[in-house]
Amino acid sequence: MAINLRNPRSPAVEIDSMFIDRWSPRAFDPTPLAQEQIDSLFEAARWSPSCYNEQPWLFIYAVTAEDRERFLSALLEGNQAWCRRVPLLIFLLCRRNFTHNGKENRHAPFDAGAAWMSLALQARKLGLYAHAMAGFNRESAYAVLAAPADQFDIMAAIAVGRRAESEVLPEAVAAKEQPNDRNPQQSMVKEGRF
Repeated sequence: MAINLRNPRSPAVEIDSMFIDRWSPRAFDPTPLAQEQIDSLFEAARWSPSCYNEQPWLFIYAVTAEDRERFLSALLEGNQAWCRRVPLLIFLLCRRNFTHNGKENRHAPFDAGAAWMSLALQARKLGLYAHAMAGFNRESAYAVLAAPADQFDIMAAIAVGRRAESEVLPEAVAAKEQPNDRNPQQSMVKEGRF
């Protein structure tokens, strides 16, 4: 199935196309992913850099209908509407403290972000898309995952799958189903000092 997509992204300088091609759609094909694809996503994340090689991230995922329904219950209503079709739902957590000394690891969210990006780029290499979400209820997510809040912070929910046509989305969501552009580099980079 050919998917019509207008990609308005144009880099200011030459970069690898994988950065332009990566975006966060909401229209997903519900066809299950192969276990090899799922393993490949997490293997890419495994090789992400981290402070003291701590690898503080933890991915908890759902592929069965029962588990996906449980995960959906922790998402905000707007995300539930389009995530019902997603074949792979993930929550990304990060360990609050270093394992080697028990001290607070303030770099863990940064490292978990690197792992997320590795997963997202590997998804594109596999012909898949990944969409990270902040729109979830933290208390519900802790309960759904049975995760210890004193040990882990829940950073994001993530939807992964093949893209579908935007017609599968509610009308208000479908209208926004295109890659977005970015602020100019000058707004986020400074040389020498603030």
